[in-house]
Amino acid sequence: MLKRRAVRQTRGVKVDVKTLDGSEVTWREATQPVGSALRIAPAFVATTTDAALGVETSVTARYVRDDGRYVIKSVTNTATREDVEVNYPTVAKVGMQAIVQTAAPRCIFLTLEDESDPSATWLSVDQLTTAGGRILPPLVAAEVVQRGGGDARMEVVELLYGSAALAGLPPAKLLQRELGIPHRTASQWIIDARRAGRLEDMNYNAGRPAGG
Repeated sequence: MLKRRAVRQTRGVKVDVKTLDGSEVTWREATQPVGSALRIAPAFVATTTDAALGVETSVTARYVRDDGRYVIKSVTNTATREDVEVNYPTVAKVGMQAIVQTAAPRCIFLTLEDESDPSATWLSVDQLTTAGGRILPPLVAAEVVQRGGGDARMEVVELLYGSAALAGLPPAKLLQRELGIPHRTASQWIIDARRAGRLEDMNYNAGRPAGG
């Protein structure tokens, strides 16, 4: 039985995401290519306030190529109430990785057009995600599963793998949820995509990158 964690999650909590110089993160800041089609902001600062805990937390994360994901480089915790002390028990309840996982989709971009076209529209994963938490429309997911192999499937696997891995989340689970496929199939599709060169510079687990 899993132990209960004291770390508070960020679901439903607003996270403000900015560049290191304090600007809004847009497609113009996505200067770092990863995989064959994704572009990401090289670094970001994510800030959120936990009203119940009485702490504002700012996390600075940078993309590290060797790790294949965003890595936390600094954290600042500030008390928002006089009755709060920023000590170890308080800080231990701050979900730093959860903040990164919430912020990363706003820093990962792709285009559905010709990426060499200067007028191409680039969208963040956050913009693609529906209110129900899905990245892919159900009809697109069903078509990818039914069609078999090919570029369409590879593109979807790259999108889903990158969305999860760069944020430190398990990619195979995201493929399972989005495509309605078993874990074994998700893992095999990830392996196929990596062999095809689609997942360059993205890793979830350094020891087992292929299966997510």
